Amino acid sequence: MSGAETVFRETSAEPRTESVPFSHLSLELGHLYMEDFVEGPSRLRRHFASVRPWVDAARAGVGPLPAGRRPRISTCFLIDDYFSRLSTPAELIPPLLAAAAEAGLTIDYLARESGCASPSPAPGEAAHRDRTELAEAVLHRLVELPPPGSNGFRPPVSRTGWLTNGRRAPAQRTSAALDSTGVVWQPPGETGARGHSVFMDVELWSGPEEERTWSCAFLASVWQLVRLGLLRDNGRAVMTPTDWFDKEFPAEWDALPPVLKLNSAADPFTAYVTCSVLPARFLPVEHAVRVILDQVHVEDEAVRMVAERSAGEGFTVPAGVVDRTSYVFPPGL
Repeated sequence: MSGAETVFRETSAEPRTESVPFSHLSLELGHLYMEDFVEGPSRLRRHFASVRPWVDAARAGVGPLPAGRRPRISTCFLIDDYFSRLSTPAELIPPLLAAAAEAGLTIDYLARESGCASPSPAPGEAAHRDRTELAEAVLHRLVELPPPGSNGFRPPVSRTGWLTNGRRAPAQRTSAALDSTGVVWQPPGETGARGHSVFMDVELWSGPEEERTWSCAFLASVWQLVRLGLLRDNGRAVMTPTDWFDKEFPAEWDALPPVLKLNSAADPFTAYVTCSVLPARFLPVEHAVRVILDQVHVEDEAVRMVAERSAGEGFTVPAGVVDRTSYVFPPGL
C-alpha cells in the first residue's frame, strides 16, 4: 500500500508560549552598585529623594485610559549582585526599603542582576534540565544589522562578543601609495544616521566562552526584555516574581529568587512599556542597551500577546521593542 504516511504528534510535545500578566508601565526606581550601598543610609535617602518627583511625572505620563480605567503601574529596583557582593541581603535590603518608604515610595519588586545572567530556581521550585541561561539565550537571538556596503568579512557577534550600530572603521591601515582612490582612512558610520553618525561598538562579554563575564549593558538589555514580558525559556515565563511578604532576608544572595514581590497589592511585574529613573552615569550603558535591543529577535507569539492585550485595552504600544523603553536621568542623582 502506497501513499503519504500519517504522522501523529502529541500537542504536549510542542512548547506553548506561557502567558504573563501586564501592567501598563514598569517603573524602575533605580539601579545602584554595591559601592553605593556601602556609603550608608544617607546615600540611599538622597537617591530616593531625587527620584521621587520624576516618579510622579512618569506616573502622570501614562495618561488617562479609555472608559476611565486606572493605569496599572508597578515599581521595581535592580540590585547588582553579579559584579560584586560587598554586603548580604539581610544587611542591604531593609535599609533600602526604609529609605524608599521615607521618600514616600514603595518598591513592589526587587530583582537580582545575577538572575539576568542565569536565573536560579525559586525556593521550592524544581530545577528544569533544559533551563537556559537568559544571557546566553538572548545572545542567540541577536540579528546583526548589516551596514551599507557590508561584504560579510566581519566575524559574527557570537564569536567576537562585540555588537555595533553601523560600519566600523577599517581595521587594516591602507597605504596612500597603493590605494588608487587616495583614501587612507575611513570613518565609522551609524546605520540609519540622521545627518551625522553616533557610532557605538558594544562589548557584550569578556573572558573565554566557558567563563564569560557578561557586560552591564548586556545584562541591562536582558532586564528590559524581562520587564517587557518578551522572554521565554522553552515557552515558559522567566524570572517570575516570588511572593516575599514580611519574610526575613537571608545571608546569601543565592538563597533569594531572581525577583521578589514585596508588595501584595502590586500591579503585575511585566508591562507594555518601561521607564527607568537612573543616575546619569548609566546614560552610556543605556545607549548601548538600545543598540542591543534594536537587534534582538523576540518570539512572534510573545509579541502577538502584547499587541492583542494592549489593543484590547486601547493602550498604544510601539511596534519596536526599543521604543517601548524610556529613561529619566535626574541631575545630581
